[in-house]
Order: sequence, then C-alpha cells, then structure tokens
Amino acid sequence: MRRRRFRPLHLAGWLFADMLLVLALVALGDRGDPQAAKAVSSPGPSPSATAAETGKPRPKGPRSVSREPVTLTVDADYGDRAGLEKKLRAATKRYAGRQAAIVLTFGRHPDPGGGQAYARRVNSTLTKARPDMFEKTTRRDFWKGGAAGHASVEIYFYTY
Repeated sequence: MRRRRFRPLHLAGWLFADMLLVLALVALGDRGDPQAAKAVSSPGPSPSATAAETGKPRPKGPRSVSREPVTLTVDADYGDRAGLEKKLRAATKRYAGRQAAIVLTFGRHPDPGGGQAYARRVNSTLTKARPDMFEKTTRRDFWKGGAAGHASVEIYFYTY
C-alpha cells in the first residue's frame, strides 16, 4: 500500500489568506473611535482663531464616514437640468455645511441604460446644486426599474 506524502505547498494559499485577514484587522483597529472622541473633553481655547471668530464649529475626533445614509428622492424630467438643480438644492438644504463622502444614485427607468443615464445626470448636477457639499465626492450611478424621471439618492456624509 502506498502512503500519501504531506505537501506543505497546499497550505500556502490558506496561510496567505490568514495573513491578509490579520493585516486587515490591524488596519481597521488602527482607526480611532469617533464616538469616544466626542466623550473626551477638549482643552481650553488656543491662541488661534476660535469657533466664534470664524463662524464654523471646530471638528472633534477623527474623520470618518457615517454608516447610515441620508436618502433623498428627486423627480424631474431628464432634459430639465435647471429644474433638477433647483430640486436638488431644496432637498439638500437641511444638510448644508456637511460634506458628502459617497453618493449612490438609483435612476428609475424601464430600461437599464436609461436609468443609469438619469442617475448620471443627477450626479453631475449635484456639484452645481451644492458645490461645497459634493466637491470631492465619490459618486456611483445605478439603475432601478420603474417609471422614468425619478431618482433615489443615498448620501453618506463625513462625520467626526
């Protein structure tokens, strides 16, 4: 009877996967906790400009991305860019002063190409509607079946 030999080369893939997992956990563990940073009281005001002088609140803690999106809906004709910009400005008014990290836009249309084109149109109009909010934002266009002229916009804001 012939015995099978143990070949350690078969374990190389598993070793690589385990090492990659450890590296990912170390990278994730290196990030600060934004909730814990809020609990820590900040020292007294520095000699530099204070929040009252500049008019903007000073962020506390490390910058992160919110886990929960803000979902907006927009209804406008594909060719009405001015109307779309006006509706986006009105829909994002209550979030003025915040900066978006990621925007996922789902354009509704019976055809996938038309829905994705409408989502692309909405995403390109976001910067015109609120340049301070969407200046360096990652945007993705998606299709969702349904009647044309409607988009759902999911915005993931930066948080401190």
